[in-house]
Amino acid sequence: MTSPTILMVPGLRDHVADHWQTLLEARLPNARSVPPLEHDKLSCDARVAALDKALAAIEGPVMLVAHSAGVMITVHWAQKHHRPIHAALLATPADLESPMPAGYPTMDTLRDHGWLPIPRTNLPFPTILASSNNDPLCSAPRAATLANDWGSLLFELGDVGHLNPAAGYGPWPMAETLIQSLL
Repeated sequence: MTSPTILMVPGLRDHVADHWQTLLEARLPNARSVPPLEHDKLSCDARVAALDKALAAIEGPVMLVAHSAGVMITVHWAQKHHRPIHAALLATPADLESPMPAGYPTMDTLRDHGWLPIPRTNLPFPTILASSNNDPLCSAPRAATLANDWGSLLFELGDVGHLNPAAGYGPWPMAETLIQSLL
């Protein structure tokens, strides 16, 4: 069997040089990323279309590695499209149905841009949802509920914040371990 292409699905902040997804993509020979949007950056439909376009450019099996709102992009994509996906790592999802901290879009803005409601059906491919005990964007109980709704295996990471550079994460070696477990 051909080894899957790893497709990174970043969140709303797109590509950040010292983010674990960017660093992981550079280390893996068969990895690429959904390109950042130039227009309609808050549009869920535009983000889903960008993911679909990136997938269309890949032949063979694909594994998705999504972070934050990238998890929600992946979940919305799975409701509308039927391309086979080998598996997905869903890392520290952003709970868009709960008020976000200052500096993030409001729930009204998210609703107006198509993010709400969050799809609640089982995903049609194997998934691991990696959650944090102290994530300011998604509580651990809420992450457990989402994992259950989506049919994901829940992997509790401990106190890693939102698993981003602000929480002290550039490299995240555990990502490669979780990816290997999905192969």
